[in-house]
Amino acid sequence: MKKTLLKNARFINEGKQWEGDLLVEGERIAKIDRSISSDTAVVIDLKGHYVMPGIIDDQVHFREPGLTHKGTIATESRAAIAGGITTFMEQPNTIPQTTTIKKLEEKFAMGAKSSYANYSFLFGGTNDNLEELKKLDKNACSGVKLFLGSSTGNMLVDDEGILEQIFRNTEMVISAHCEDETTIKQNLHAYKERYGEDIPIKCHPLIRSEEACYLSSSKAVALAKKTGARLHVFHVSTGKELALFQNDIPLAEKRITAEVCLHHLWFSEDDYEKYGTRIKWNPAIKKASDREQLWQGLLDDRIDILATDHAPHTIEEKNQKYLKAPSGGPLVQHALPAMMQKAMEGKISLEHMVTKMCHNPAILFQIKDRGYLREGYFADLVVVDPNKPWRVDKDSILYKCGWSPFEGITFNTQITHTFINGHLAFDHGKFSADRHAQRLTFNRP
Repeated sequence: MKKTLLKNARFINEGKQWEGDLLVEGERIAKIDRSISSDTAVVIDLKGHYVMPGIIDDQVHFREPGLTHKGTIATESRAAIAGGITTFMEQPNTIPQTTTIKKLEEKFAMGAKSSYANYSFLFGGTNDNLEELKKLDKNACSGVKLFLGSSTGNMLVDDEGILEQIFRNTEMVISAHCEDETTIKQNLHAYKERYGEDIPIKCHPLIRSEEACYLSSSKAVALAKKTGARLHVFHVSTGKELALFQNDIPLAEKRITAEVCLHHLWFSEDDYEKYGTRIKWNPAIKKASDREQLWQGLLDDRIDILATDHAPHTIEEKNQKYLKAPSGGPLVQHALPAMMQKAMEGKISLEHMVTKMCHNPAILFQIKDRGYLREGYFADLVVVDPNKPWRVDKDSILYKCGWSPFEGITFNTQITHTFINGHLAFDHGKFSADRHAQRLTFNRP
């Protein structure tokens, strides 16, 4: 059994930092202690660099099948491990959509064939696949995804009777994209009347407005309370929505939870002039005051998870005029460096960051043996050099689409090693030719 000994690490885990060693045997963490010796292990002296659990990203769009000119499971998962993301949950709005058990298993076969990171997929709920959803085993995948506002792939669920039945007929976490479609259509009509086909990008947060987000989120929360469903609201983008979520009970006991994405914490509507449609996301990036409230919600635990919503498009697609430019952007390679930057600026503690990006996704989705530095857990590990500045440029970008909203930004910390199930998959910019990714399993009684 292969052994790797990490010496002189600074661990971040379960609300603490400490210095010590970690021994990997095979796929799992065998021992964590102040000092470990081994005559048979490969020794890596980390010289005080940070070691944390691998990031679990519960919301990515890797575009396979059907949209592979934008990205593939192979290209985007490879970029993810370079960014310290060792586990991802991919969304169902591909072509064809992942809305049958057969298509779900076909996607798992794609993951087994080509993924560099551990993987699971969400099953998409629609207006007409309720019977298929009822057959889905609660341990089959990471959860159910509902689009309560249309976005890329248009899987809008707008039949309220069906929506209630979906909420009543699954024990799995229901992850929801919440934007009110009627409000958006009315706003879009008004701006078309004013600007014709040349609507400025600065109008995006006015079209996909605070009202549209809150109306949809509040309805979803009310329905979850009515039915007892387990609801997780994806990519909260407004301060107003935070009133819908609790912070006075442990995450494992919550029935209604929330997530924020990196771009809503980094950018504001003031950045549209500089970045244009490159920062067009659904839900839209909104006011700087919303951004500050989202940070506060993340810090006070009304928001439970931090994710990316990685959604690549080609730069040619993104550079179109507002109405034609698709929403979404690539983030998995740069999410952890960006959050490390914020931590070094004092915006969030490293311990809290690890809770939101590693521990809480494992708790919320009941993932088996991942998300922590614990003896017996899978050795999904990330090593970060805290004093190694680097600039994001074209040559360093690994996404198939070849661009990043962070181009030109210098990060002060760099990911040096990523271990996937005990295997050193990424080492100072070089990738292992071997893939050791696994399909996620769950602890769902």
